[in-house]
Amino acid sequence: MKKILLAAAFMLTGFTGFSQIVINEIEADTPSTDVMEFVELKSATPNFALDGYVLVLFNGTTNGDAATSYLALDLDGYVTDANGIFMIGNSQVSPSPSIVVNNGAIQNGPDGAGIYLGNASNFPNNTVATTTNLIHGVAYSNSNTVQPTALMTAMNLSTFTNENVNGAAATQSIQRKNDGTFEVKAPTPGMNNDGSGVGANGITISVTPLNLVEGSAFNVTFTTQTAVTADLGFSFTLANGSFTTSDYSGSLTAVIPAGATTVNKAFLLTDDAADEGDEIMKVSMGSVPSGYSKLNDNVEFRVHDNDYIVQPWGTPLNPTHGLATSTAPAGYYASLEGKSGAVLKQAIQDIIANPAVVHAQNYGDIFDILKEADQNPENGSQVWLMYVEQPRSKIDYQTGTSGAAGFWNREHIYAQSRGGFTNGTSSTANGIDNWNTTNADDIMAGHADGHHIRAEDSPENSLRSERNYGVDYNGPAGSAGSWHGDVARAIFYMCVRYNGLNVVNGDPANDPDGYIGDLATLLTWNMADASDDYEMNRNNVVYNWQKNRNPFIDYPLLAEYIWGSHAGETWFAALSTSDNLDVKVGLYPNPAHDKLTVSGVAAGDIEVYSMTGAKVLKSVFSEYNAVNIDLPAGVYVAKVTSEGKSTVKKLVVK
Repeated sequence: MKKILLAAAFMLTGFTGFSQIVINEIEADTPSTDVMEFVELKSATPNFALDGYVLVLFNGTTNGDAATSYLALDLDGYVTDANGIFMIGNSQVSPSPSIVVNNGAIQNGPDGAGIYLGNASNFPNNTVATTTNLIHGVAYSNSNTVQPTALMTAMNLSTFTNENVNGAAATQSIQRKNDGTFEVKAPTPGMNNDGSGVGANGITISVTPLNLVEGSAFNVTFTTQTAVTADLGFSFTLANGSFTTSDYSGSLTAVIPAGATTVNKAFLLTDDAADEGDEIMKVSMGSVPSGYSKLNDNVEFRVHDNDYIVQPWGTPLNPTHGLATSTAPAGYYASLEGKSGAVLKQAIQDIIANPAVVHAQNYGDIFDILKEADQNPENGSQVWLMYVEQPRSKIDYQTGTSGAAGFWNREHIYAQSRGGFTNGTSSTANGIDNWNTTNADDIMAGHADGHHIRAEDSPENSLRSERNYGVDYNGPAGSAGSWHGDVARAIFYMCVRYNGLNVVNGDPANDPDGYIGDLATLLTWNMADASDDYEMNRNNVVYNWQKNRNPFIDYPLLAEYIWGSHAGETWFAALSTSDNLDVKVGLYPNPAHDKLTVSGVAAGDIEVYSMTGAKVLKSVFSEYNAVNIDLPAGVYVAKVTSEGKSTVKKLVVK
């Protein structure tokens, strides 16, 4: 879908009166999410059969200088209405289109459309535009300067109307006037552009309650705009994909009696014992008599499964430890023992980027990986959204334009634009058994590396964009920070797994691809938000797909030996448990005011960090001798080091 341009041009074949069928109105660009777009056709006479016609949508300039097709829709079996109107569009267009296409399916421009005699099979994708069997053609662009010139030539189009003439391209459409010319104004879907014609009594679908759970009752209500003059009978369906007739009971025919405006139909959702996951019920009306229109149709409602799986471990907000154990093979990390510095870092990369072992999946597979790896431990029908710290149904994943409220999508912790791997792999899932070999220089594999991609609320994903952690992104307001350590360990993994990726202090805003910040923040977060069962489980899941692990989840202290306080020192796995003073160290008073005492160890160093990762205090201490602090009220992280061992404690200052 093209989002480059800001105005639109509209060209036509030179028909000044009606041929048997024309393109009457196009709304190709609606604000931000492309969910209200449509193409409206109009016949010279009402109730005109469209058998033998096909609507073809074209890219304005593709394959060099040629204009080629990207969507063809057979019109066989369809009939225009009492006003001669027929609509193709998104499901949210009202009245409901007779043919529903996916959101964003109608491109913004420079593009075009044509009505042809023929079938969709005559126009497979990338078919060059032609005047052969063309009944009526339209070209449009959302810029005066960038016109679909190849399409104009191919379809013999000569004049245009600018959709942006009123400065409102995203809220207005291009509409054919009775004299065959065009004007730009507010959209009039399903109506004559001049306001004339036969009025229709619109029917609206609603469902109550909105929270549908297996075993519960619900009502489907059909409401007309005005009272019907005679009994209005019609049928409808609820089945959709995996949601079948076995999932509910109730009658699928409805009658609105003469003089009334509504009818309620009662249903009961089947309470089975199968864990099917949440499903989508779609309410779709059958045909309605002339004089009536469907103001909405094919309306989707979520049905929640009550047979979901519950795991023994907690969510990141309520973490547990020791319940999910590592599935790393024996000796997986043995080659790291006794190494330090650059040699240690290289040894880690030799494991997690081993071209003889590691698999590279594609971006389409990531949705399947996340549905397993990021599954909400409290409800297996949901994923856990990292930044917003809440669950969402697995079926509400977003594959189109980013930023749609209520949906989740794939968040790259090491931002794509910073990593230099945007769109590096296919978006068509091909399963766990189909993968490519990879190595440390295969930066494009980072586009679909499950160790740094998480399920996230779509608007929050867009808001984070490529911002640096701790510098200009600290999560949504009110975040408890349950994701802090997760993103730190994901960044550390990426910077070892792939050559050319780096984590640095501060904001590398002007650096080229391959730099992200802030290192100091991430090192603090790594220690303050310990690896938990949720993170260990997802490490196991991703390992099952990719055949590599995130070593910084298995051994969080490794980060200190690469970038932190132990950089250059020799690593032994035993250090991951021995370098831990949690049992001994205490801070009091806590909350503190102007003095702080460290207990449990005789002497050492204490460093205090703000929650954004800034070091605000460093001091030596001895047991029972207070350390003077002069800090604003708030929550901090205190790192206590004694005899080469460290621990991190939460500190509150009043």
